[in-house]
Amino acid sequence: MKRPIVRDAVTRASLTEAEIASSALRHWHEAVPDDRMAHLVKDTTRAFLRALQVRLARHDVQLGHWTFLRILWQRDGLMKRELSIEAGVAEPTTVTALRAMEALGYVTLEQQPDNRKNVYVFLTPAGKRLRKLLVPLAQEVNAVALEGVDQGDVAATRRALLVMLDNLARDEWKQA
Repeated sequence: MKRPIVRDAVTRASLTEAEIASSALRHWHEAVPDDRMAHLVKDTTRAFLRALQVRLARHDVQLGHWTFLRILWQRDGLMKRELSIEAGVAEPTTVTALRAMEALGYVTLEQQPDNRKNVYVFLTPAGKRLRKLLVPLAQEVNAVALEGVDQGDVAATRRALLVMLDNLARDEWKQA
């Protein structure tokens, strides 16, 4: 059977991502179903992010902006440095994203008159409005992922992941 001719880059990219996702599924179900937990969590995270990225792209929002928006919806007016730390990314990455978000009208960057060194990030009305549009998309991704999973299993998984986070944080502190 002949493969259909792919006429545009978007379709080619989608097929490639679908093929990669299919390969990852085969890996987990057939090749190494008992591989390390870290690999399973990493691949699951990638699948969550791909699903969210597709939905965000429909509204011309980049996945990289999602993290910053989520933080600012909770705590508007953070310093750039604080935002970088909370997002878990390097400051140059934050600066690049914030410049793009400012150009899109989602945030403003402001300095205080008494402290010209620190730059504070504030959501614009447009950035605040995105919350009502985008949060349901993330909720949809979670619902899709959890479809058919028993609520007891969801609760147990959450407990287990939180213990793993605590264990790894303690280990990081010991290693520092």
